[in-house]
Amino acid sequence: MTAGGIGAVAVGAVACAAGAIAYAVRAPSSTLVAPSVHRGVRSRRSVALTFDDGPSESTPKLLRVLDEHRIRATFFQCGASVRRLPSIAREIASAGHVIGNHSENHARLYLQSASFIYRELADAQESIERVIGQRPRYFRPPFGVRWFGLAQAQRSLGLTSILWSTIGKDWKLPAERVLARLLRGAANGAIFCLHDGRNLEAQPNISVTIEAVRRLAPMLLERGFRFETVSDILCPTTT
Repeated sequence: MTAGGIGAVAVGAVACAAGAIAYAVRAPSSTLVAPSVHRGVRSRRSVALTFDDGPSESTPKLLRVLDEHRIRATFFQCGASVRRLPSIAREIASAGHVIGNHSENHARLYLQSASFIYRELADAQESIERVIGQRPRYFRPPFGVRWFGLAQAQRSLGLTSILWSTIGKDWKLPAERVLARLLRGAANGAIFCLHDGRNLEAQPNISVTIEAVRRLAPMLLERGFRFETVSDILCPTTT
């Protein structure tokens, strides 16, 4: 083989390796880096709404929309925001929503050490438990990206990683396009990812998220779907 041919093979091998790593750490369905779940059971007509990056000052507006339709959702919260807004964090829990761990500081976990990853998860567990009196069972990695060392941290803290079947991209798309994405993804066991915060930003504008949920809820209810928490949608049967 010529030098040029060898170089091309080497470049191809690097590209394949990079693609494999990208899939492993970013694809919602991947379990290569750490155990995770990206959808619920398909045996009943249910979907789960999940919200990341909160709590925020804007979350109570979203809670009113959910309450209007008697929807219970799952909120993956950042420990730093829980400590900053304890009354809102408690309001979410009191309304019957499931609280999950979204790291302490919404830090990027990729390219970080195992000890850094563990600390981000453990600190969030402590912050959330101290404020609302519940220790989360579920975790969602910031930006949906996992990294080596996460599996051990999850085992140590008793956390199940939850990704999604459809992400709304509500931080950058208008409400109409967010709604369209969610409607396309509506299927038995679907887990929708939305946001009631924007990283750790104070006073975030989540009007797109609220409007998308306001319009989505009656449409899916009319189609015969029920809204469940992550806890329920992962279980084969409900009570």
